[in-house]
Amino acid sequence: MKRVLALAFLMAAGTLGWSQQRPAITGIAFVRVYTSDAVASANFYGKTLGFSSSRAGAITRYPVNDLQWIEVAPLPSPAPASRLEAVGFMTRDAQALESYLKGHSVQIVDPLRKGRFSVRDPEGNLIFFVQEVKGAAVPPAVPATAVSHRIIHAGFVVKDRATEDRFYRDLLGFRPYWHGGPDDTKTNWVSQQVPDGSDWLEYMLNIRPDATLKQLGVSNHMSLGVAHMSDAIAALERNHCEGPSCTASKTGRDGKVQLNLYDPDLTRVEMMEFQPAEKPCCSEFTASHPTEKEAR
Repeated sequence: MKRVLALAFLMAAGTLGWSQQRPAITGIAFVRVYTSDAVASANFYGKTLGFSSSRAGAITRYPVNDLQWIEVAPLPSPAPASRLEAVGFMTRDAQALESYLKGHSVQIVDPLRKGRFSVRDPEGNLIFFVQEVKGAAVPPAVPATAVSHRIIHAGFVVKDRATEDRFYRDLLGFRPYWHGGPDDTKTNWVSQQVPDGSDWLEYMLNIRPDATLKQLGVSNHMSLGVAHMSDAIAALERNHCEGPSCTASKTGRDGKVQLNLYDPDLTRVEMMEFQPAEKPCCSEFTASHPTEKEAR
């Protein structure tokens, strides 16, 4: 009898464990930023970066490929300190992921509707999870003028790394990718890839509480991947990008060539090569790098 009861308990525990498995999270779906000037924003994302646009209510969408896009929303009043409103991640099963998070006492902000739902992470950042569907970034056609065809990471200010880790790493399964700082003794940037892909989220640490809008815009940012920075610079030139920033590429502390532009509300759009050009500082990469097209 004891053996039968023990077997029944193990079977029940196994069934419960299976029901609580986290569905795959495969990459970044979108990054949403605020704008105080719709015309200037359209000029930056549409002309300078070369993306086409579509409207979804008050939000303007700029598809980067058929699965990823940038969203630009009107700046609310009173204006928040940050111009980054939300980051969306793709999942292969949005309904199951919503149930998984509910089962772990995560409050749902926007319940599942049209393949997406949202939550807030422990520090209040708005995070969406979007059903991975080819062609989700309508219209799917990305013009030849686009400077990139891939969002590879998003970053935002993090005050308590350990608290955020319990959400992103322990609960959602994000994996370490790289960490470093302005010198070898300090960690200001912590990157962790989604559990089932190569896109990553970057914690921006040690940001002053009285940071200016420009300083917050540096930290609360998005990154567009490119194979060769020279091609991105050539695309910017064809799109009539003006100013020294349009050609000011450099090698970052992670060994990857990058170029930083800022939208009219000072949100940083970082272009970055997929592969490092030299050895990174501070730590080795611990996972594979993204490519032009993610294997799905």
